[in-house]
Amino acid sequence: MAPPRYPSVVPAQPDLRESSVLTEGLLSRIRSRAGTYDQNNEFFHEDLDELRASGYLSPRSLPQMIADQRLLAAHAPATALGLGMHLTWMGVARDMVASGHKELQWVLDDGAAGELFAFGVSEKGNNEVLTDSTTRVDEVDEGFAYFGTKIFVSLSPAWTRLSLLGRHGDEIVHGFITRDQPGWFNTPDWDTLGMRATQSYTTQLEGAVVESSRVARRIPVGPNDDPFTVAIFQNFLLLVSAVYAGISDRALELAIQSAKAKTSSMGDGAVASEDPAIRWQVADAAIALDALGPQLETYASWVQGAEPPHRHWFRLLSGVKHNSVETARSVVDQAMRVAGGSGYRAGHELSRLQRDVLAGVYHPSDTEAVHRTVASDLLGPLA
Repeated sequence: MAPPRYPSVVPAQPDLRESSVLTEGLLSRIRSRAGTYDQNNEFFHEDLDELRASGYLSPRSLPQMIADQRLLAAHAPATALGLGMHLTWMGVARDMVASGHKELQWVLDDGAAGELFAFGVSEKGNNEVLTDSTTRVDEVDEGFAYFGTKIFVSLSPAWTRLSLLGRHGDEIVHGFITRDQPGWFNTPDWDTLGMRATQSYTTQLEGAVVESSRVARRIPVGPNDDPFTVAIFQNFLLLVSAVYAGISDRALELAIQSAKAKTSSMGDGAVASEDPAIRWQVADAAIALDALGPQLETYASWVQGAEPPHRHWFRLLSGVKHNSVETARSVVDQAMRVAGGSGYRAGHELSRLQRDVLAGVYHPSDTEAVHRTVASDLLGPLA
């Protein structure tokens, strides 16, 4: 029987054959910059330049993008999280074109050419995510004009294509603008605990026009199983899960390094890796992490080929996102305990991972939404 393809218990040096574009040298340079980006609260311009040149922005299969994102996140979580927004659009366009919606072929072509796609979706106080919006959309001669405020727009300093959604009567209108268009501006207000290099600014829309040729979808307000909505959630939830799996990979690696490098607390002069309590903590972290790889690969495979979607798709994918984040939080916490006081220093990589991993609780679907989704799937919706 062939060995499993998911990462080993010690993912310290992931098999680079799993990545379509990431090389050892590129990953090393990216890791070397991550702490500086975080400390200076600045965007990952150099990472983007190198990744764009490598072809990282180009569309590819969902399993391959997940493998790439997991590997990249183990070296620079914020860079991976930011670029996950772009890769989500590559996945959505790929899925829609494959199912006959050729009008989104231009998204794939632009991605292959190095254009950078971002999400202008999140809004303060809007918990409906894709199914409603506080952004007003007016129909104009050229297409649709958008008025409102978007938050958490990752890649704000560098995107060249920004997706927008807003409400026009009883419809949600999805489309894209380009950076050189008028009618929008950023507020550089990203000063957060972690994932600082994503630079996810608040973005004001004051009549930015999505041209008719760049309207991606018009969907009735409210819950729906439109293939466009399904494609967004399927790609986003798995790609963001890969980021937190990658954080877990690196945290476990650092825990192992720490255990082998420091003296045991038992006072017998042995290294910490021989301390039964330390061995239990490392093993416990690895056991939790080992479950993520097969889950991500399995779900990615059936999402890639599912037509129609699995009838429990939203429950399962919301669950894997929740599980990846909670596992990552647990693994990082275990690693901090193994490393001891050195990991508590601001300049230690584990300290940064501890802050970065907390961002996961704020991505859709959040903890409350996940449990509502799973309960509704199992018990039926509330009256």
